[in-house]
Amino acid sequence: MPQFRFRGTTNQGKIIQREFEAPNKKAAKERVDKLAKARSFKIQSVDQKQVYLYKVRKNGSPATEGEQEAYSADEVERALKKMGYRVDSVKKKWLDLKGMVPNEEIVTFIRLSADLLRQKLPYDQILTLLYEDTTNKSMKDIIKTIQKDLRDGKEGAEVYDKHVKEFGRFASYMLGVASTSGNMASVFDSTAKFIERDSDFKKNMRRALFMPAITVVAVLLTLLFFVGYVFPVTAEMFLEFDIVLPPLTAQTLDISYWLQANWVPIVLAFVIPTVTLYLMWKNKHGRLILDRYLIKMPVIGDLMHKTSIEIFARVFNTLYSGSGQNIEVIRIAAEACRNSYIEKQVKEVAIRRMLEDGAGLIEALEATQVFPKSALSRFRLGAESGSLKENAGQLANYYEKQTEYKLESVINMINLFINIFIFVALIYITVVSSEAAIIQPNY
Repeated sequence: MPQFRFRGTTNQGKIIQREFEAPNKKAAKERVDKLAKARSFKIQSVDQKQVYLYKVRKNGSPATEGEQEAYSADEVERALKKMGYRVDSVKKKWLDLKGMVPNEEIVTFIRLSADLLRQKLPYDQILTLLYEDTTNKSMKDIIKTIQKDLRDGKEGAEVYDKHVKEFGRFASYMLGVASTSGNMASVFDSTAKFIERDSDFKKNMRRALFMPAITVVAVLLTLLFFVGYVFPVTAEMFLEFDIVLPPLTAQTLDISYWLQANWVPIVLAFVIPTVTLYLMWKNKHGRLILDRYLIKMPVIGDLMHKTSIEIFARVFNTLYSGSGQNIEVIRIAAEACRNSYIEKQVKEVAIRRMLEDGAGLIEALEATQVFPKSALSRFRLGAESGSLKENAGQLANYYEKQTEYKLESVINMINLFINIFIFVALIYITVVSSEAAIIQPNY
């Protein structure tokens, strides 16, 4: 998360300076404005820490280049001069492409941390080793920030909460409480298992949906290019000689003319829904609508639904203490389940009924209308027998196996559909081309 610093003066002329973190500069200014009104001081500046490129020399040696984070170029220049350097230039780095953090980097970080913690290696040394071995620049920055915050004495929750975007809600929460759990290795190990399972599921979903979608689009574009551009060039040559075209060739030529005449609405018919779905996915309210209907879709919807419930049950099993209502546990499990509609129902229906009406867990979950009957029966059995934590784990394992088998079946079915689609497209192109090739002119 970006770092900021504000400077101000009180009514007595005392200078105030403080560093803090915020999502962006607008949020930082709003936060400082509220603080200034509450504490009655005048704001002088709100600066964001950025990367500066510098070129320096020392004792007649060749120029050395480097980069440094700071709130201004003057700060960098003063610091370099104090170190005895002659400063040639200091300029802001306008394009700092760090890139995204691959999920594999997160899995590796947590898994190696768990393994090294079991070997009784101090966590600070673990972070140093991981920092030196990591090649991803963004991940390096995250590890560096975590190490600095821990050395500054910040609480685990505060340290990892700023990296929720990269680690996810559940992993950030677990890593945050690990330092106070008394058994960091066990907590990291549980988190690593969850992240690995989540990573495997995402890979399988990409395999099931994204690659087939790309293949279908590629075949469709090839088919459209052939019918709309390549084929008419050949077929129109026969029309110039008043040759009667075979039925399939004539139909294909009619389709080609229709495509040429209506290419704009055809393109829009593909582009508008795609852009609309993308914008809805990025928008909070749009994502809520999509997630609500996603779990109701045939085949893939049931798979996504049970996977979300599996994650909810696994997180619940990991965090549940067995005493009280564990509202925080339910909230974290809902945020981790990867479906905004299920999360909303759990937070706004289940938790509210538990807090305001004193409803029990099973009654509250049932009121959300997002939990399958099999899940509710396992939770109910666990609540009645006093083994809610164990039953949640059993439910998660059951849904994990079921979704694995079902996903494999879906992948095979989609691959079969893709192969049939490609086969039909190739046969169509071959037959039309062959029919055109054997047309005999009328002399």
